[in-house]
Amino acid sequence: MSHLDYKLLIFDWDGTLCNSIGRIVESMHAASTRAGYALCDDLAVKGIIGLGLPEAIRTLYPEIGDDELIAFRQHYADHYMALDAQPSPLFEGVAQTLEAFRADGYHLAVATGKARRGLDRVLKAHGWENYFDATRAADETASKPHPLMLEQILAQCGVSPRQALMVGDASFDLMMARNAGMDSVAVSYGAQSAEALQAYEPRLTIDRFSELQAWLSRAH
Repeated sequence: MSHLDYKLLIFDWDGTLCNSIGRIVESMHAASTRAGYALCDDLAVKGIIGLGLPEAIRTLYPEIGDDELIAFRQHYADHYMALDAQPSPLFEGVAQTLEAFRADGYHLAVATGKARRGLDRVLKAHGWENYFDATRAADETASKPHPLMLEQILAQCGVSPRQALMVGDASFDLMMARNAGMDSVAVSYGAQSAEALQAYEPRLTIDRFSELQAWLSRAH
């Protein structure tokens, strides 16, 4: 398929557009401590980034009960909100590259493991309340890697899976794209290494966000 066939670009948020991985890891460790659980190592926490928060916690702590999960989620949210009083920065080149994509006529969307409240907060912090054509958060649909959030975005934008591209930094992003019948691009600077993401057969792996524009425009 030619790059020119893509009409819709869908982005993960944390670790793809926004440099927030360190805060997620720190918040998970803080919540674990407050809830009385042994700390997982940083790599394990990075391995669950992309999942919805309940799914992420249960993956790290399978023994957790329902009531404990509620408390753990609150501990996490409290710590993350305190850190996020100053919003995590976008990665270098993200704002300029997204503007270029808009100018080129692409539909733009976000598919994230964040909750809707958290996504709306960070979009507002960046002045992007109405920037994207569609957004989906994990608590209003199925968590990655289930394809439902991508299917909802496709339906909202009136685009077929073959005309869409999912861009993410985690295995769950690429698995979700595969489950939706969609191509994917992996970024190497987020939660998981480029080597780990190769198993999910992305069309491209990029080390800087701006490389995506060069790849998409190459056929022009």
